[in-house]
Amino acid sequence: MAHDLFEAARDAMKFAHAPYSKFPVGAAIRADDGRIYTGANIENLSFPQGWCAEPTAIGCMIMGGGKKIIEMAVIAEKLALCPPCGGCRQKISEFASADTKIFLCDEVGVQKTMTMDELLPLSFKTDILG
Repeated sequence: MAHDLFEAARDAMKFAHAPYSKFPVGAAIRADDGRIYTGANIENLSFPQGWCAEPTAIGCMIMGGGKKIIEMAVIAEKLALCPPCGGCRQKISEFASADTKIFLCDEVGVQKTMTMDELLPLSFKTDILG
């Protein structure tokens, strides 16, 4: 089932706007509404004003009506098994649960599966703080 998320993330990566880093990234979310939402990194010359693939996909999910991340795939063109950066991990955790699966991909597919808790074990918890 994760293969469709890999394909969606890989396809999204083609839309990356990465003229400065030359580091395209794609992300795909399966949301609680059953739909897949995608995003790519979009850079801006005024670093760090661009945004990563993961929050781009989260924004698409929210605007499309999804509320929770069920699972997510991430792929980078130049780095196999590229995990979300620290800031993105916290952004993902806002819409995920501790056991949400995050699939790290290379050019042929999903190569590693982690839970959100493994990626960010001591995240701020929205049910406590918010």
